[in-house]
Amino acid sequence: MYSPKFMFFLMVNMLLSTWSLAQSDTAWFDFRPSEDFISNEIALDTWLDRPAGKHGFVMMQGDKLVFEDETPVKFWGTNLASQLPFMAHDEAIVWANFLSRFGFNGVRFHKFTWEATDGQHSTIITPENWQNHDYLCNELRKKGIYYGWSHIYGHRVLPGDSSRLVAYSELAATIFPWSHLNGSTAALVNFAEDLQALNIELTVNMLNHVNPHTGLRYADDPALSFIEFQNEDNIFWGAIEETLHQTPAYRALLCQKFSLWLKAKYGTDKALRLAWNNEGLPEGESMLRENIYPQPNHGLFSWEYEQAVKDNRPVKQHILDKAEFLYLEQLKFYRKFESAIRSTGYKGPLVGSCWQAGAGLAHLLNLHADAEVGMIDRHNYFGGGQGHQLQPGKFDNAAMVSKIGSGLYGAGLQQVSGRPFAFSEWMSLIPNEWTAESSPIIAAYGLGLQGWDASYVFATDMPHYTRTIQSHGIYNATSPTQMALYPALSRMIYRGDIEEGQTVVNRKVDIDAMLKGATPLNETVRQDHDRKVIEGSFPLRLMAAGKIMLTFADENKTEYLEIPDSLWHDSKVTSTTGQLQWSEKDMGYFTINSPGTKGIVGFAKDQHVVLDELSFRIDNEFAVVLVSSLERDSSIANAQKILVTTVARAKNTGMKYNDDHTELLEIGQAPIKLEPVKLTMSISRKTTPKVSVLDHSGNKTGKSIEVKNGTWQLDGTKTETIYYLLEY
Repeated sequence: MYSPKFMFFLMVNMLLSTWSLAQSDTAWFDFRPSEDFISNEIALDTWLDRPAGKHGFVMMQGDKLVFEDETPVKFWGTNLASQLPFMAHDEAIVWANFLSRFGFNGVRFHKFTWEATDGQHSTIITPENWQNHDYLCNELRKKGIYYGWSHIYGHRVLPGDSSRLVAYSELAATIFPWSHLNGSTAALVNFAEDLQALNIELTVNMLNHVNPHTGLRYADDPALSFIEFQNEDNIFWGAIEETLHQTPAYRALLCQKFSLWLKAKYGTDKALRLAWNNEGLPEGESMLRENIYPQPNHGLFSWEYEQAVKDNRPVKQHILDKAEFLYLEQLKFYRKFESAIRSTGYKGPLVGSCWQAGAGLAHLLNLHADAEVGMIDRHNYFGGGQGHQLQPGKFDNAAMVSKIGSGLYGAGLQQVSGRPFAFSEWMSLIPNEWTAESSPIIAAYGLGLQGWDASYVFATDMPHYTRTIQSHGIYNATSPTQMALYPALSRMIYRGDIEEGQTVVNRKVDIDAMLKGATPLNETVRQDHDRKVIEGSFPLRLMAAGKIMLTFADENKTEYLEIPDSLWHDSKVTSTTGQLQWSEKDMGYFTINSPGTKGIVGFAKDQHVVLDELSFRIDNEFAVVLVSSLERDSSIANAQKILVTTVARAKNTGMKYNDDHTELLEIGQAPIKLEPVKLTMSISRKTTPKVSVLDHSGNKTGKSIEVKNGTWQLDGTKTETIYYLLEY
């Protein structure tokens, strides 16, 4: 039975006038954060464990990240890309302060070595080149912020490298579909030893460089939390075929290597044709000529795998041989890279690459190669329109809460047993209107229920909120629908509010059997550049119940945990921990119910929500409402200070959509407009709180909310804010 207080609360709400997100733009208010960007009241710098490295190196311990002294860690971080890792000293101080106060304990330095060497050789770094980077690392270190290297995204060759390369002029002239990769080792490096030597040498030189501010080589610096061999690259990457057309010398090298591999396996061309059933060997190709082409494009392997599943037959032998050869070349490169890094003394985690290779055969072999050398790291994006800049046009305005396992959350289908899992690039892309749903999904369901170990939102381009919802482009972590939620989400993660769930699905895959033609896993992938949609071989709704794992084993089998009927009810899925519940009814929403953090995310208009001592009702069609203890060791039931965060939609002033909000008509300009959130809530405690209105940076405004019979109404149309403070 509901308490008398809650029944009164319901009656109050029934008398309230109806209020909808369809209101006119005049109800939206300007976003006005202060220059200090976040107040002492809600800042998180004191929550970070300072200095970074105090517990020793980050280590992989089974499927977890821990420090050398066994202290567990999860990284809630962001990306600093391109030239940002070489910012001036005064900027470094501002950035370190900004990141720590918003609760980031990790940064991923991304594609930052393109202009960072001596100008003639792509592997030689100098103290002059690195003095700003060294200073930034030390500032982050002092604040308790760890840094990882995603330094190679197409290693650009320079004239001083020419004598070391098979065909420097060919490589330097390459033109990729993405211009930033022109003239680089991308794609080809996965089989070409001369290019591998450049990537490895650069990394080793960086590790042997001594940071004068710490007195440590980076190889000895425990604040260096991971090293990624290469960003978004693998031997199955579709772009490799176009690159090989432009580099005939490297194409010949690849064909020669494959032909020699086939000769070692089959001996003669006749035996090869027999084994391949006269398929997959174009006229003129032979082992004798050493010109057999392995077709390194994940599309081929994905298609053949899907056809084999459809026809209920083994994968064709020529496909299997091509895939196995490419996989072994990838693994050989990774092992060489791994050995070189370990020879410097670096102990921390390694990442092969963060790029998925389509579906089926190529995908699983690529994932296995990554698992062989380190932790699994993946990328995904969701929503938005075309290109990297905000522009008028059609866009995807779907919401992830409407379908469990969709969008960003689907990246977790690549979580591998016995390996930590990182999500090092992600963003819900504007002009999608529901971007505020993304970080709570990653924090609660990813790092929480699924037990992911690291998140690095992409990307933070400036140490303050942006004046428009776009930054330099559509990848903007410093939007109020992202960063404004972090004072609540960071606390939830560092306090360990959300428990890891039981494993409810374990897909076992036998790599050896797969290389003999088996098709153990039938999961499809639709890919639009950075955006991927994965459809599982099991009901994706199970991703709201507990952990989903993929295990490389000696059998092909999918195991299910028997889910009690009580966890499946009325279109709702409750987690095995009991803390999370996801409803796909109508447009969908989920609730968080942990001791330190409670709330609701999604489309829950007029839902009467009871989360233990917390009761509330939201009038918005869509909203994110998070109620958080501001104290590390206190729950909402006994904390003296509680933060209430309320965020809905954001848009630029003058931004216009078509009638059904599937096309952006006008981009608009500064300032950002926020949609007000209106809710009524109560917390069942012996005393009544003082409810203060905070400004957009968390400072007290001097205004308060009246509490009547233990219930209070937070009306953003009147307060024009996103934060409220409860004090007991």
